Parts: sequence; C-alpha cells; structure tokens
Amino acid sequence: MKIGILGTGHIGKTLVHRLSTAGHDVKVANSRGPETIGQDVLSSGGRAVTVAEAVSDVDALILSIPLNRIPTIAPLLLEVPEDTVVIDTSNYYPFRDEKIAAIENGQVESLWVIEQIRRPIAKAWNAIGSDSFARLNRPLGSPNRIAIPVAADSERDRDVAMALVEATGFDAVDAGPLEQSWRQQPGAPAYCTDLTKTEMPQALEAAEKERLPKRRDLAVAAIVERIGGGGKNPAADVLVRINRALFM
Repeated sequence: MKIGILGTGHIGKTLVHRLSTAGHDVKVANSRGPETIGQDVLSSGGRAVTVAEAVSDVDALILSIPLNRIPTIAPLLLEVPEDTVVIDTSNYYPFRDEKIAAIENGQVESLWVIEQIRRPIAKAWNAIGSDSFARLNRPLGSPNRIAIPVAADSERDRDVAMALVEATGFDAVDAGPLEQSWRQQPGAPAYCTDLTKTEMPQALEAAEKERLPKRRDLAVAAIVERIGGGGKNPAADVLVRINRALFM
C-alpha cells in the first residue's frame, strides 16, 4: 500500500518505521522540509518528501500532527482523491493547542477534525502512548498484545485503518462510529492504559464523557509533576500507571 504520513513526532516516526518494515511504500513529510528529516526516521525505508508530495498518489494518508495544526493542512486535502483513506492520530490538549471553543463545549474531537478538512477520517493510534507504541509492539497472536481502538464511519476506512494498526504490531479493536470516538479521547479508560483486545471493549463502554476533561487535565498535572514539562514524553510504565489510576 502507498502511504503518506504528515508529521515526524514520536508517533509519526514510529509509524514510518513500522509501516515501512511491514512492506508498505511510505512517504513522510514535516512542516520544515524533507532535508530536516533525519536518517533515524528513514532507516527502515521511508522516504522524506515535501508535504505536497506526501498527500499525492497515496492509498492512505496519516495525519500525525498536533490537533491545532489540522486547519493549516486543510487546503492540501482538497486535492486528495475521495478514495484515499485519511487516518487521524491527534488529541486535544488545551495547554498545547490553545482552547478550541467547539471542543470545550463538548464536540467530539474527530468530528471537529472532519469539519476542518471537510472529508471523512478514521481515528487510530491516538490512544497509545508514544513509548508503548515505540517499544511494546508484538507479533500477531502474542499473549497480552496491546490493543488500539479504531473509530470510523465508513467500512472501508475502518478496514484499512485496522489493517494498518495490525501491521504496526498491535491488536486493532473496532471502536464504532466517529460520534463515539470520544470513548478513546484523553481522560477515557481506553486512553493510554495499554489494554489487551479482551479488555479494550469494556474500557470503551465504561467511558463517561462529562468526566474526560477533568481526568485529562489531572493526568497532565501528575505527569508534569513526575517528569517535568518542556514537552517531555513519559515512559510507558509512568504514563500507564498514572492513567490507570485516574481513568479506570
């Protein structure tokens, strides 16, 4: 499959490695230009390209950029064919993204993204911590393999996203339509708690929408207190321990 990835942060970098290793033709771009993408990102076979090249002639396009930058790429996506599956990995954090009124008032993050780019998406890889994603992949059938929820409205979008999740070394779990994707947003029991395929459906069902923002912000405060600020990402054991204590 031909795949374009926008973003070379912690999740984007691992996506490039895993999907290239799985045999997919992967192009990756960031906002600073292909010359700024290092060999540590491309070592498994991904190719550094411009943003315009990354969204062109691909079967699937993965958005791995901060949520507040989604509107800036919307014009590029107007030229992307309808049959290209767009997968979003973003999450809303007001301290980073600044406050977005619609989401603050209860709009589901995935539906806000759709409004910005004016096309359907699937939601995947947003509910796993970057350290878990980088280190805890396992072959299909391995005991205690971590599960990743996937939400989509289109059967094709869901099937493609779930297949790619499996290719990255995790069990894909159908999380239903996008209007229910709040169940995998920050603050929910399914969010960055490293659950198995058996455990994930119960966690999705247990989510309480009105409690998510407070739990999300408590987790951020606890992580900053534990490891400091400055954009540091917590190790898997720290993040999972805090999130399980607060969200489950």
